[in-house]
Amino acid sequence: MADLDATRGTGSGLPDALRAAGNAGAAGAAGAFDDHHRPRADQVADCVHCGFCLTTCPTYVLWGEEMDSPRGRIHLIAQGLEGEPLSTSMVTHVDRCLGCMACVTACPSGVRYDQLIEDTRSQVERRHPRGARDRALRAAIFALFPYPRRLRLLRGPLWAYQRSGLQALIGRTQLLERLAPTLATLDALAPRLRGVPRPPRRVAAHGDRRAVVGMLTGCVQSAFFPDVNAATVRILAAEGCDVLIPPGQGCCGALSVHNGRRAEAERFARRLIDTFERSGMDYFVVNAAGCGSSLKEYGALLADDPAYATRAATFAAKVRDLAELLIEIGPVAERHPLPVTVAYHDACHLGHAQGIRAQPRTLLRGVPGLELREIADPEICCGSAGVWNVLNPEPAAALGDRKAAAVLATGASLLVTANPGCLMQVAAAVRRQGGEIALAHTAQVLDASICGLGPAALTDR
Repeated sequence: MADLDATRGTGSGLPDALRAAGNAGAAGAAGAFDDHHRPRADQVADCVHCGFCLTTCPTYVLWGEEMDSPRGRIHLIAQGLEGEPLSTSMVTHVDRCLGCMACVTACPSGVRYDQLIEDTRSQVERRHPRGARDRALRAAIFALFPYPRRLRLLRGPLWAYQRSGLQALIGRTQLLERLAPTLATLDALAPRLRGVPRPPRRVAAHGDRRAVVGMLTGCVQSAFFPDVNAATVRILAAEGCDVLIPPGQGCCGALSVHNGRRAEAERFARRLIDTFERSGMDYFVVNAAGCGSSLKEYGALLADDPAYATRAATFAAKVRDLAELLIEIGPVAERHPLPVTVAYHDACHLGHAQGIRAQPRTLLRGVPGLELREIADPEICCGSAGVWNVLNPEPAAALGDRKAAAVLATGASLLVTANPGCLMQVAAAVRRQGGEIALAHTAQVLDASICGLGPAALTDR
């Protein structure tokens, strides 16, 4: 393996090998990558290998392996640009990245690791032949998870499985862990289902209308956390927003783009833009961190599409996380007391990718009687990372256990976060450790306060 120092830039220029590789695009593909959105050599050269990313990278924290750190992966990308092939070893280290973007927050040089890993994963998905088992698992995941209707079809069987006691019986035998680790992971992650009516197509603002907002219902969110969507609608209406919720809106493409399936993500993005762009909305509200991160990048995702480039950029400019929007327009609905101790978990794609940390905390501190407690090592991912925990169940469980221990150490009675994957991941880890803590989305806490429901609405579920 070449010395890491070989990939360093000097001054503002690129290393000679990287400059040559970066200029090779006009003449054809070189090494590991073809010319379609190949990783950019200038972004690689921005990394000075200072090591600030190491302590925030979950895979480096787990294994202490240089190639499983952001700077190590950047080194591998540089080797690919210099002519090295897309080897199984390189792909393994790329696959192990959770895409949590903690390194982007930690980096003092402003390295766009998010763009580098996304472009590299697209190359991997197009150019690297995976084994039969891996292909089958990924095909199953992406035939199911980005499709809300297909996910909703699972609700009936899953409800019967949970209520019959079969889930508890199988859990005690640990049969799935021994025979089918992936199924065991899915079984552990499955939330307890609640029956919630689907929201209407339009909900009117309470009092004077302050804004018209479109709302993403999502895939996993709509199928398994419909109560979070219902709470989000009630909050927006209480804060003076007309809420537009067209049916059949589909997936935003976040899971696809985060896993290198760029063409698939582009198709989902075009459909969502077509669904909402003529709605007359002022904002597009999202209550799932990973979705919001991808939606804000629609302009870059569809930049090469002459029919959608401008439309995508206009759409992306309207995207807001729920907490972000509430702070932007200023909350006006009365908050009733909610005496509860809350540990707030920063979802990675909210805190690191979108830089939204203060807004949820400000909203929670605005609830009378609520005590907010911080979690140790908040920058370390819980191990969910979209479908990473399904593809990598053992390391994901280790990260989940680490996060659960930090959450339980706060002594809070309620864990609050803003992403469905985090809720499922931490809940599973807490159960493994025999701990007890209620879990809720930020929207559910605000809704309980605005509606005057009291803490039991959150902690006795």
